[in-house]
Amino acid sequence: MSLENRRLCARLIYDVLSGKRITREALLRFPKGEHDKSVLAAYHALIYYEADDDLRERDAEYREEQDLYLKSIADILLSGKPLPVNIIKNYEEYYGGSVLPEKKGFKGWLKSLFRFIT
Repeated sequence: MSLENRRLCARLIYDVLSGKRITREALLRFPKGEHDKSVLAAYHALIYYEADDDLRERDAEYREEQDLYLKSIADILLSGKPLPVNIIKNYEEYYGGSVLPEKKGFKGWLKSLFRFIT
């Protein structure tokens, strides 16, 4: 399942970089309840991408670097390989686990609630 989810995430990132999809829509399409650290890191990298929209608009060099960084993440995920440990650790430090919503239904809601509380 993780291999398919990695490839899905890669395609979503490519869609954002090419302008086919807005970042928020791509984030909403990430697999729910995923615990693969590579997918989680890609999710958080995309969150940062959206948060830095103003900076990317003002600074062409920063925009180019950030685009290359996201493209490299997507390239790795498309191959099915895990992201390098240093990339995963960069995002684990701030988020310490999944913030992706769980699957729909009562069980998913309950898991999300407990994760939020702890």
